[in-house]
Amino acid sequence: MSCLLLGVIRRHGAVGASVGVRSLTSFPSLPPAVADFVKGAVDECKPAHVHVVTGTPEETANILAGLEKEGMVKRLNKYDNCWLARTDPKDVARVESKTVIVTKNQRDTIPIPAGGVKSQLGSWMSNSDWQTARKERFPGCMTGRTMYVIPFSMGPVGSPLSKYGVQVTDSPYVVASMGIMTRMGTPVLNKLSEGEEFVRCQHSLGRPLPLKAPLINSWPCNPEQVLISHLPDTRQIMSFGSGYGGNSLLGKKCFALRIASRIAKDEGWLAEHMLILGITNPQGVKRYVAAAFPSACGKTNLAMMKPSLPGWKVECVGDDIAWMKFDGQGKLRAINPENGFFGVAPGTSDKTNPYAMATIARNTVFTNVGETSDGGVWWEGLDPPAPGVSLTDWHGKSWKHGSSTPCAHPNSRFCAPAAQCPIIDPLWESEEGVPIDAIIFGGRRPEGVPLVYESFNWQHGVFVGASMRSEATAAAEHHGKVIMHDPFAMRPFFGYNFGDYLSHWLSMERRKAPTHLPKIFHVNWFRKDPATGSYLWPGFGENARALEWIFRRCSREREDEAAKKSIIGWLPEDGAIDTQRSERQCGYGRSV
Repeated sequence: MSCLLLGVIRRHGAVGASVGVRSLTSFPSLPPAVADFVKGAVDECKPAHVHVVTGTPEETANILAGLEKEGMVKRLNKYDNCWLARTDPKDVARVESKTVIVTKNQRDTIPIPAGGVKSQLGSWMSNSDWQTARKERFPGCMTGRTMYVIPFSMGPVGSPLSKYGVQVTDSPYVVASMGIMTRMGTPVLNKLSEGEEFVRCQHSLGRPLPLKAPLINSWPCNPEQVLISHLPDTRQIMSFGSGYGGNSLLGKKCFALRIASRIAKDEGWLAEHMLILGITNPQGVKRYVAAAFPSACGKTNLAMMKPSLPGWKVECVGDDIAWMKFDGQGKLRAINPENGFFGVAPGTSDKTNPYAMATIARNTVFTNVGETSDGGVWWEGLDPPAPGVSLTDWHGKSWKHGSSTPCAHPNSRFCAPAAQCPIIDPLWESEEGVPIDAIIFGGRRPEGVPLVYESFNWQHGVFVGASMRSEATAAAEHHGKVIMHDPFAMRPFFGYNFGDYLSHWLSMERRKAPTHLPKIFHVNWFRKDPATGSYLWPGFGENARALEWIFRRCSREREDEAAKKSIIGWLPEDGAIDTQRSERQCGYGRSV
């Protein structure tokens, strides 16, 4: 395999090709800034070996083979190159309570709350406290393990909207997943050799060898010592103790939202928790939309929607994160900085999201889903397995329908390449990005919020985003159905003070250059009948009906076209949203 090696001693038989650290006196094969970062991480973490990731298929196969040998993943013989991982039950989601932003001044990170009140808009840690926490965790944390060096790009390599990072980690599971979720390896290293800036990402599972306690599910983690820290002033991320995606795939929420939102503020653009889709009407007119929903609120389903309206087409640019910047003509353009989908499995099916099901049929890493005896996967929302096929739950135990516990963890995930999506947009890797005509906010609101409405103007739209609330989901450690404030669907991901964030959004209207601002809308697919508790709106492909109204409003010639003014914004006028087919087939009325 074509591996970039550091030093002269090559070690065979490891997960990938590695170099004995004792041979390392310098890192001549790396750009100087990258070499300095890696050298510092090696000195602190004390790995036994170092492996610089190239991103070749042969290398990925070698990584997965090593994971299989260690018992961290299992090959799923029913599919092509698909794998199943089961984590320690204490390492299953983002840990917001252990996620911090480190800045000199507290007010740079969060609005300072009243005494004794914990901020809901981020968690600040002083530099002195962080230095203490670092010294308690990172020294020697990779003893006996291989340190993988992952050069990666958020966005297409070479795009003016892209940013670069280098992650060091002792988790081969992270290497395999980052190979799906980012562009990584030698092409990125070549770009860094040109002097491009990069975010420094350091991650450790926190389980040096030899182990002092046995692993659960062969999954190394240290849940009692988890800490995910961000240092926006120095463009640095340090994560310890968790192997779960949102905590360990540092290009995702950590870089693409928390650090990138700060970079975006400094440079005059937006890094947002948004899907991006293209929608084309029967006449062939196409528009692009960005939509912000909290985690596990339907971003992936909307981004890959199969419209129920004849002649309409949706194509996916991205399902989770959007980086948006105004071009020279004042049009807001967006890229998906990711290279894959890290989607919630339960509820995904051929009925709710057939394109996602097609996407994950090969080259996918599944985590904490159920397993079928014929070598497949299963989760709640799928049809029951064929007769004679038994199920194993995410704990690795036999499972039967009617059990008191779910077969798949509610936050179980699939990690699949975006290029495999049957409706991936032709411009999904455009270096210039796609032009955004509308921004949509939404969340899980069982009552009190209508299906769709439009803001009066940009300032009002910022208010709509700022006032978002949503029912808590399984994507983080919260429990129950509490309605939480989640402004812009960014509550867990703000990289700086929310007041400054609002000012940044409002400043877009005051740009000196020509500016064509997108229209802003709010949707709610999750309103319930108070008498029965059932959803009032069928959702999924029927959501195209609301998007059709949004599409029309983006093309309107007069302010009240297809709309009526209300105290909350512009609502669809009676008959503007065709619900007849929905009413006939599903029993849903116009009270949405």
